[in-house]
Amino acid sequence: MIKIHLKDGSVKEYEKGISVYEIAKSISGRLAKEAMGAEVNNKVVGLDYKIEDDCELNILKFENRAGQDIFSHTSSHILAQAIKRLYPEAKLAIGPAIENGFYYDIDCEHRFVEEDLEKIEKEMKKIVSENLQIERFELPREEAIGLMKEHNEDYKVELIEDLPEDSIISFYKQGEFVDLCAGPHIQSTKPVKGIKLLSLAGAYWRGDEKNKMLQRIYGTSFPKQKLLDEYIHRLEEAKKRDHRKLGKELDLFSIQPEGPGFPFFHPKGMVLRNILENFWRSEHTKEGYVEIKTPIILNQQLWHTSGHWDHYKENMYTTKIDDQDFAVKPMNCPGGMLVYKTKMRSYRDFPIRMGELGLVHRHELSGALHGLMRVRNFTQDDAHIFMLPEQIESEIKNLIRFIDSVYEVFGFKYHVELSTRPEDSMGSDQEWDLATSSLKKALDSMDIDYIVNEGDGAFYGPKIDFHLEDCIGRTWQCGTIQLDFQMPQRFDLTYVGKDGEKHRPVMVHRVIFGSIERFIGILIEHFAGRFPAWLAPVQVKVLPIADKFSDYAKEVVAKMTEEGIRVELDERNEKIGYKIREAQLEKVPYMIIIGEKEVEGKTISVRSRDKGELGAQGVEAFIEELKGEVREKTMNL
Repeated sequence: MIKIHLKDGSVKEYEKGISVYEIAKSISGRLAKEAMGAEVNNKVVGLDYKIEDDCELNILKFENRAGQDIFSHTSSHILAQAIKRLYPEAKLAIGPAIENGFYYDIDCEHRFVEEDLEKIEKEMKKIVSENLQIERFELPREEAIGLMKEHNEDYKVELIEDLPEDSIISFYKQGEFVDLCAGPHIQSTKPVKGIKLLSLAGAYWRGDEKNKMLQRIYGTSFPKQKLLDEYIHRLEEAKKRDHRKLGKELDLFSIQPEGPGFPFFHPKGMVLRNILENFWRSEHTKEGYVEIKTPIILNQQLWHTSGHWDHYKENMYTTKIDDQDFAVKPMNCPGGMLVYKTKMRSYRDFPIRMGELGLVHRHELSGALHGLMRVRNFTQDDAHIFMLPEQIESEIKNLIRFIDSVYEVFGFKYHVELSTRPEDSMGSDQEWDLATSSLKKALDSMDIDYIVNEGDGAFYGPKIDFHLEDCIGRTWQCGTIQLDFQMPQRFDLTYVGKDGEKHRPVMVHRVIFGSIERFIGILIEHFAGRFPAWLAPVQVKVLPIADKFSDYAKEVVAKMTEEGIRVELDERNEKIGYKIREAQLEKVPYMIIIGEKEVEGKTISVRSRDKGELGAQGVEAFIEELKGEVREKTMNL
């Protein structure tokens, strides 16, 4: 008998050699039906996997990211099978699962167009209805090469030839279709109820522009048609909310051909940006932070000391000054180290919380650039916190509370991930174990649910990541808390302890917005450009019905401006209906209509973007109400 430790903490005994599926079935028939695979001692396996020893077991459903990947990977094989049935001459490259779906790269003389996707989708649904069992088998390297040559799959042959000679190569078979694959997969094609092919793109084989351009087909799939329908609705909603489109319509920012990946902020965009930065400064002052500013260009030796040159140089811009090599900073932390070292520190000074709205530059491939979401220069709302080892847990807990309070202002829900040591890392096992356990301890003590994201930490330390959920269910990784034992060593940071001796501080790297630019992009899409009054670049638009009412309209504007309200006057010689429609398109929270009745009564007629007509009000009463609405959200703007 073997002992199986389940995720709920229970331990069950089974006969050695039992499959994951049989265990799921013994727990409940529904679990067996919904299971996609499992994690056995954190290794993802299929339902047919046989367990020979005591282990930790986590049954994966579609709701789990790893379970969704198994399902999507199976769907990519269904796509490949459909293509081979319809276009037998096609050669298959790779077809992985990706976030929210899958793709397959194909080499085919037939040039796929949008109309072909419907035909391929129809064949995929036929394969699903055939309920083909999916079977794994393995072959020695030479036999695997021979099999793929028989099928004229040149790309698969190349992949196998790159593997070591003693490799055992795995394949998956469904009906007449066989594909090279590490797996795992679900047990048959039947559970793939909802399928949609989404788009076409080009992709170089192995991502190398020297290689042949292949055709890539993207798709998504779900175990229920209802889930697919909901996802398609979210996609349509996302198109309406595209921050690039709204950024242009609302005159917030632009990307110019003279600066690809380098955003230009327009006056209204700067208003929004300044609101965020002022809010950031105000909150950080209350939390005991000091603000610093470090140079954009620093010499290359600094980046060797920090470790960025060895781990990040392909993303860095470099230059020469006075025959010395310099780099444009991709991170703010080395500058923060130098500020720390400008004077001797005492144990009494800790914790030292240094904040910086630091402009950084990182080289991104042109194909990866995407509005404000993926750019080549951006401002990180950085902070570096230096502390005593015994302060780690309390500082991490304080940071989690602070980050939560900021997201609450914007109405964001979020989930938390703990990212552990990557392969490309610095430092000893002992340091990493201490850093990781410190983060876990803080999360556990606050009863925060979190996902462990193995191997996705920074090269200098583990991290806690905050993934915001917007109003249509998409998630965005923004905040992060990174515990670092390495930088203080590499920069020889010290402090004088109670014993009068020099000691090494511990530090945390931390952002909340992440990138001001990206956060603005997220806010645009989250609110669909309909910013709440406290964030709106223009809070009020004053619309006189005719020229003769302009003098009173200007008085109203002057009063509001004096009270710090962001207001615009539209005194164009246009009909009032046209002006109202224009203000609605600009998504201004409040419109003030001024005509003869308002002038005579020294009142204003208020129209809300969200609630419609609010009727006649006194100017001062409206101003106080609007200021109260803003105060309610922030208490400091």
